[in-house]
Amino acid sequence: MKVLGVIPARFASTRFPGKPLVDIQGKSMIRRVYEQAQKAKGLDKVVVATDDERIAEELKSFGAEYIMTGAEHQSGTDRCAEVARQLPGFDVLINIQGDEPFINPAQIDLLVSCFTDPEVQLATLIKQIHTQAELFNHNLPKVVLNTRKEAVYFSRQTIPYLRNTEKENWLQAHLFYKHIGIYGYTASVLEEITQLPPSSLEIAESLEQLRWVENGYAIQTRVTDIETIAIDTPEDLKKILGS
Repeated sequence: MKVLGVIPARFASTRFPGKPLVDIQGKSMIRRVYEQAQKAKGLDKVVVATDDERIAEELKSFGAEYIMTGAEHQSGTDRCAEVARQLPGFDVLINIQGDEPFINPAQIDLLVSCFTDPEVQLATLIKQIHTQAELFNHNLPKVVLNTRKEAVYFSRQTIPYLRNTEKENWLQAHLFYKHIGIYGYTASVLEEITQLPPSSLEIAESLEQLRWVENGYAIQTRVTDIETIAIDTPEDLKKILGS
């Protein structure tokens, strides 16, 4: 099984323009993500997928491999699919978030391990929720599973709803999971899902993975105990740097 790690990186972020190039203690964000991904044992190759020459110049400066992609892509998944077409021969592609400069390589390897099962088409990571703040945060997608640990549904709402329990007791009464936004796809299924039109559930929740669920694809999950730190805004960066 040949596995390709892809780091989608675009300059035109609505909430944080130029985010991949922001300096984090002497290194650009995209460099930190790339270097962490390179440490994953389960990846045969790592490339950055970008549509911006400024990002490409930064990648050249430290010898990173990259692919120039179109500017029209609506998601990292679409960008990964173009990379798959430009770099054939890989069985599995791992979509590594470009705004997590401290991603733990063990998480990447955990996701890759899902594909030792030949039946797995799509995979992602989840983490147990331990705080009320996370449980009721609408910016944090939650996920419910079936007995095979496949994702049944993702929602910004708190799911499942515990009908006969006071909300302050929900964490003691049930095991809740949040979604960790790193994806794995077999090359064939990646091509399939990018041909699907946006679905009603995806549009309602603004969660791309619901397009796959709504079209009948199974999404395998693995539970991680490692917390991820995503930088969505300049304020997030300030928190990380303690300033």
